[in-house]
Amino acid sequence: MTRTLGIRPTVLALFPLIFLALAPALSAQNYAGPQPAPLPPPIAAPRDIPFPGTISLLVDLTDVAHRVFNVHETIPVSGHEITLLYPQWVPGAHSPVGPISKMAGLVVTAQGKRIAWVRDRVNVFAFHVTVPAGATSVEVNFQYLAPLQPNEGRISFSSKMADLSWNEALLYPAGYFSRRIEFAPAVRLPAGWKFATALEVGSQAGDVIHFQDTTLNTLVDSPLYAGLYYERLDLSSGPDNRVYLDVFADAPADLAVTPAELQDHRNLVVQAARLFRSHHYSHYDFLFSLSDRLGGEGLEHHQSSEDGTRANYFTNWAAGVGGRDLLAHEYTHSWNGKFRRPYDLWTPNYNVPMQDDLLWVYEGLTEYWGSVLTARAGMRTPEQARDVIAQIASNFEISPGRTWRPLVDTTNQPIISQRSPVGWVSWQRAEDYYMEGLLVWLDADTTIRELSGGKKSLDDFARLFYGIDNGSYVTRTYDFEDIVRALNTVQPYDWAKFLRTRVYDLAPQVPLGGITQGGYRLVYNDTEPAGMGGGRGRFGASFATSLGFNAAPDGTLTVVWWGSPAFKAGMALGMQIEAVDGQAFSVEKLRDAILAAETGQQPIDLLVSRGGRFFTVSLDYHGGLRYPHLERVEGTPDRLDAIIAPLP
Repeated sequence: MTRTLGIRPTVLALFPLIFLALAPALSAQNYAGPQPAPLPPPIAAPRDIPFPGTISLLVDLTDVAHRVFNVHETIPVSGHEITLLYPQWVPGAHSPVGPISKMAGLVVTAQGKRIAWVRDRVNVFAFHVTVPAGATSVEVNFQYLAPLQPNEGRISFSSKMADLSWNEALLYPAGYFSRRIEFAPAVRLPAGWKFATALEVGSQAGDVIHFQDTTLNTLVDSPLYAGLYYERLDLSSGPDNRVYLDVFADAPADLAVTPAELQDHRNLVVQAARLFRSHHYSHYDFLFSLSDRLGGEGLEHHQSSEDGTRANYFTNWAAGVGGRDLLAHEYTHSWNGKFRRPYDLWTPNYNVPMQDDLLWVYEGLTEYWGSVLTARAGMRTPEQARDVIAQIASNFEISPGRTWRPLVDTTNQPIISQRSPVGWVSWQRAEDYYMEGLLVWLDADTTIRELSGGKKSLDDFARLFYGIDNGSYVTRTYDFEDIVRALNTVQPYDWAKFLRTRVYDLAPQVPLGGITQGGYRLVYNDTEPAGMGGGRGRFGASFATSLGFNAAPDGTLTVVWWGSPAFKAGMALGMQIEAVDGQAFSVEKLRDAILAAETGQQPIDLLVSRGGRFFTVSLDYHGGLRYPHLERVEGTPDRLDAIIAPLP
């Protein structure tokens, strides 16, 4: 018998079994783990070249019953494939919140036949369409399903009016700057509806309005309001500064405006013109909805703004002091945000990510000018203007989030939370660059006034920085160094350090320099601020600086401050106060209990419910209501009143 290397035949017979037993172990030693699937080819980057041809767009708003926008586009094509984009990064939202989930029913045809489309496997906002040979255009049809309930998003369509944001109702070709894509837009309205927009009308046949051809960036920047009940109020400050308040309402009675109220709004336009000494629009339209059905809105555009508030804005004028700066804020954005814009917030199209690190200028400085212009126009009294500043400062004094998060990091919040609310706003900080930005710029204004002996102010910065290129619609971008350079031109100082310590560094202390240099101090007492609506805002009655929460009229907690007496007692957002010291809850009874505890020793007992469970919370608090106010410091210059005084 043959012998092989001295190994016995019985051992040789076992080799196959041994190999099979060892194979998994040998394979595991050589297997490196799963590897990533290859990504699809990148979508064509935008180029600064013209898109060949003009895209026709018709948005049909007649399906009022279902709140549906029906969209039809004709898009010129050449070649065998085109990629169409749904806008993702919404200007003014500073985040990728394009409502792609509301888009439905996409059908593409060419040469009278339906053709297939494929959504990109990675970028769900992109659709790849194979174009048949010989086709010179494709027809695109889809629906935008406007929210029916607030939990789906802001209500933008009702039986009486609609807010059409064009970015919600179009697709556009990839590979081009938005300013190089031409559109021929049109809209079909329900019978009897009127409309307003910054777009120029080309022609109108019945309820179909064709607008003059325009670029995609101008179209997206020019929303349209439409509705049954409409009034156009002329706010123009002269023939070269045409401004209109286009008011749409739930009912005709809500359109009533007094001569004094109208004059306040005209004053706003006058004061903005005196501040900036320029404008960058052919005419400006405040698109203004007064509605208890549509959601509130405040979204800036270069030659218009989308503004929305309560139905009784005019008919109960006294109740709206706290939110009366809405129009001034959005109007200011025509200069700060649209004409002048942070360099990394400008993008070539609506699917290139934005970078938000300069929102403390874009929004914070706009918040400041919006507040100042509201007072200068007479829409708030000087006392009301000071009370608003006091309330902002007091909220930050009880917000410990600043101990871990610098202000600049809050500019990331629109992207982090997609503009959805957060549960612990005083700890997470949310979008503090708005209101704390106001305090930072107030500090800057009073610093300029102090250093210059009252000869210079932030008004001079506004004219220098925003007053250029009068009449131009072309955006001028800026960066941090541009801001510092302009401030130093107005008043030499170490502005880089001033801004970095307040914005970029961790700054646990509230920036109260603008208040103290303005000639005031922040104080607290039991007196409610006059004209502030009894402490009731969109978050209910505020007990923020006392017990540490806001409560809706039914006792539901809408805000709880981190570290407050309520927080330490275990109270949290969403709980409901059922009773106060044994009596059924009301805002008035809670106020009375806080006042009684201020001079007594008994705790405030609250019967609280959550999820069907009831329990008692005892708050051993005796500090009073602590409403914030600004108190004049005698012997110091009153720079704050000088800031809010009307410009001559």
